[in-house]
Amino acid sequence: MLGFVWRNWMADPARFYSIIALLLVATICDASIPWATRGLINAVSAPERQTAAAWTAWLALSGLYLAFYMFRSAMFRLSNGYYARIMARIVTEGFRRVQSFSADWHASNFAGATVRRVSRAMWGYDSASDAILWMLLPTLLVLSTLAVSIGLRWPLAGLFVATLIVLFAIYNVLVSTHYIRPANLRSTALDSGIGARLADAISANPVVKGFGAETREERRFEAHMERWRAAQNETWDRFNNVGMGQNLFLVLLQAGLTGMLVSAWAKGEANAGDVAFAITSFIVMAGYMRNFSEITRMLQKGLDDTLDVATYMATEPQLVDRPGALAFRGQRGEIVFDRVTFGYEKQSYPLYENFSLAVAPGERVALVGSTGAGKSTFVKLIQRLYDVQEGRILIDGQDVAHVEQGSLRRAIAVVPQDPALFHRAIAENIAYARPDATKDEIVLAARRARAHDFIARLPQGYDTLVGERGVKLSGGERQRVAIARAFLADAPILVLDEATSSLDVETERLVQAAMEELMAGRTTIVIAHRLSTIRHADRILVFEGGRIVEEGRHADLVKRGGAYARLHAVAEAHA
Repeated sequence: MLGFVWRNWMADPARFYSIIALLLVATICDASIPWATRGLINAVSAPERQTAAAWTAWLALSGLYLAFYMFRSAMFRLSNGYYARIMARIVTEGFRRVQSFSADWHASNFAGATVRRVSRAMWGYDSASDAILWMLLPTLLVLSTLAVSIGLRWPLAGLFVATLIVLFAIYNVLVSTHYIRPANLRSTALDSGIGARLADAISANPVVKGFGAETREERRFEAHMERWRAAQNETWDRFNNVGMGQNLFLVLLQAGLTGMLVSAWAKGEANAGDVAFAITSFIVMAGYMRNFSEITRMLQKGLDDTLDVATYMATEPQLVDRPGALAFRGQRGEIVFDRVTFGYEKQSYPLYENFSLAVAPGERVALVGSTGAGKSTFVKLIQRLYDVQEGRILIDGQDVAHVEQGSLRRAIAVVPQDPALFHRAIAENIAYARPDATKDEIVLAARRARAHDFIARLPQGYDTLVGERGVKLSGGERQRVAIARAFLADAPILVLDEATSSLDVETERLVQAAMEELMAGRTTIVIAHRLSTIRHADRILVFEGGRIVEEGRHADLVKRGGAYARLHAVAEAHA
């Protein structure tokens, strides 16, 4: 974790070392105050009035205070922009790394928890850096400097102070690592769960309302918050317990240091200035040490809050572009599975084994079969959302594992059964397929998807915000926006995952005509749930357990009386 913080500091080493230089000068000024105080006390307590010496000592003491505050203020001013850039970079790089993770990773992690971890990391860095640079480092410098300076004049007192400081440091390291951190990690994990549960319930609010389950969700959230409250309370109690131990060290330091100097004064080995020096040294050291409880809390919490993003940055993306990968080039849309073997990570056996298939350019192929038969996996593999274990997948003669992922996926337009839209304007959602599209091109795509008329009736038209995941639109409207997006993408390969399933009869008829236009001249993969939508496919592939058990045209497969005929009979019975 400290390595992660250090790497971010070193992103701008010149500014970092400038800040450290200002910090050192300010700290030296602060550590010199006891000596200036000693000089002033000695000057004013001398038997003969030494006015010039007293004013000189006063000037030195006042100058040290002025220099301390000036250098400290300059340090903070320089660090403001430095901190802000690092905090922005941590969140930006965390977001970039999370986006690079596989679809499987995202499916296994709560979006709300991920958001909370990434956004919390920048404030964790802020707390950890403050604790180290502005609090811990000056504390160690002042304590060690004063311990050495005391030891040079009074060796026994210096040894006492140094020993106490070492024990104080060991105490803080041990309790932070073994006593505070376990409790803090538990409360931090539960804190991430707050975001996860909020996002889970709020994003599914229509379902919650549909079942009248608001009270149930509130109880579920309250139960989690109660677990967080108990864990957070334990963490704070541990910080408080550690603070009591730190205060005990302060009492020992005050009693021991001043007692030794009073003893030296009583023996005639120290004067009033020396006693004032001891008292002032304690006040300066105590000011830093008293903050150690806050330092411990800030540093531990800051490091733990940054831990998740540091872990993300140390985790390699599951799918990366190969060295020397080129942009995908191709407009024909030929798809070839060449002896492919593939199985999901936690699956005990491969779904596809020595699987081969060729889809000709411009061919319309329908995939049918029961859930888990391998239809959706087929689409995920041509998009390279997963890597195959053996064999290869070629599109227009290019191995999908050897081209840039982004360029490959831009060549495959997908219209899912339940399209997800961004909480942005309708025009921006349509143009997501091609951000440089003109307004006329966006409108044309909407007209071809039979979406223009309903968009035009909205109060803000194409500037209407659609809500999170498009909740302000009906299912059919969302589907047509997704179809318009596919028109605008103009990709050589089109994937339709029962793209008309959410439409009413009248709208379906209109959209089917649009789909015919969209499919023209493109290789089309249709994942079919309703067999009535694939009667005119060039080829129907029937999947069972990752194998193609039948293939052919609709009429031929029905006549054959095999697996497809049985599926068709069931569909007809429920029609």
